[in-house]
Amino acid sequence: MNIAFFLLPKQEVVCLPESATLRQTLERMERHRYTAVPVLSEDGKYIGTVTEGDLLWFMKSRPDIGFENAHRVNLSEVPFRVAIRPVQIEANMEDLISLAKTQNFVPVIDDMGRFIGIVRRSDIIDYCERLLVPSSMDEKAVRREA
Repeated sequence: MNIAFFLLPKQEVVCLPESATLRQTLERMERHRYTAVPVLSEDGKYIGTVTEGDLLWFMKSRPDIGFENAHRVNLSEVPFRVAIRPVQIEANMEDLISLAKTQNFVPVIDDMGRFIGIVRRSDIIDYCERLLVPSSMDEKAVRREA
């Protein structure tokens, strides 16, 4: 099995540039109903993943920042509290699964560190479920043969 089998390509992933403002970040996360979003450099390299918690802790530590002036703060100023680690596209499935145990999604990068997409933990679980649980059609066929 290859990591590319599970890859949701960059074009289909909601990402943020590190130059996004705090307000743009909050609005995009709200619009898409995501709690974590990959952050990319201007040249497409994966920097990290910003979470709702990162934004809340940052705003708590900066009482001078509210939603009304969040457009004045760049996302690059917000520290990421949790390191969402990426996997290289040529990595083995064990590496992917090891990261997916503790992350809702695993960012995938190429050998230059450029972001190429994500693998969602739910897609890995769905795949495993299909392997372990016979489909209803298979069950019906087994019952007819019995």
